[in-house]
Amino acid sequence: MTERPRIFDDLAGVAGGALSALSGLRDEAEALARARIDETVRRLDLVRREELDAAMEMAANARAGQEAAEARLAGMQARLEALESRVAALESAGRPEGGGPGMIA
Repeated sequence: MTERPRIFDDLAGVAGGALSALSGLRDEAEALARARIDETVRRLDLVRREELDAAMEMAANARAGQEAAEARLAGMQARLEALESRVAALESAGRPEGGGPGMIA
């Protein structure tokens, strides 16, 4: 069996080292790009998608709460108007002709 020349082993070692160095450079470039983008986002006062989604959910909940409160208020106003008309009807039925309360006929 013939042995491989040592130069091929050396070339394989150099290629492996170069690939790991390039991988490290790629990771470093990605980290640098991510840091720059984050800095730009902060400088421009942009919001992240998660923050926007949370704010939209809060707004939807507030809108639903407001609609429920408006419906409840409308129901209470209708009840108040019905009570006021019943009170007015009772007052007019119990009032003597030609005078109001405290008047002598």
